[in-house]
Amino acid sequence: MSATTRCLVLACGNTLRTDDGIGPWLAHWIEENFSGRDGLKVIAQPQWTPDLAEDLALATQAIFLDCAVAGDNTRPGEILLSTVYPADMLAAPGTHHLDAAELLALAAMLYGAQPAHALQLTVAAGSLALGEGFSPAVTTVLPVLRRVLGNLLEESLTLAAR
Repeated sequence: MSATTRCLVLACGNTLRTDDGIGPWLAHWIEENFSGRDGLKVIAQPQWTPDLAEDLALATQAIFLDCAVAGDNTRPGEILLSTVYPADMLAAPGTHHLDAAELLALAAMLYGAQPAHALQLTVAAGSLALGEGFSPAVTTVLPVLRRVLGNLLEESLTLAAR
């Protein structure tokens, strides 16, 4: 293992499935607006895979970015922020994709380390249809989403530097 990352951002999503592409879109936004910040690492992939456990083990803070399916308790465009805790790994993790909690547990299991703080920022999808671009519900909340994410990054980089 190598040097510690102060803030690791893991984004996932499919840019060809409308709102599911919000994670990679936000990762690109971070790279444009926070490039050159010491200790910040951004990784965007179609899904979270077990190989990301090493990156998590080296991170002080982690922010997971993804799209959520709108359901009974959420409406399209709703921004959700939650703390992520390691999953209870009684069963073997999947080999192709994991959720944020499983990744944290895998990092601890394989490398004996995990971020001190992990958050997941999601946006409830208005559409997952084939296509590029976002639904009106997600497009409407993009300014708020960028502000929330920017604040999270500033806080994470500041906390991790202490």
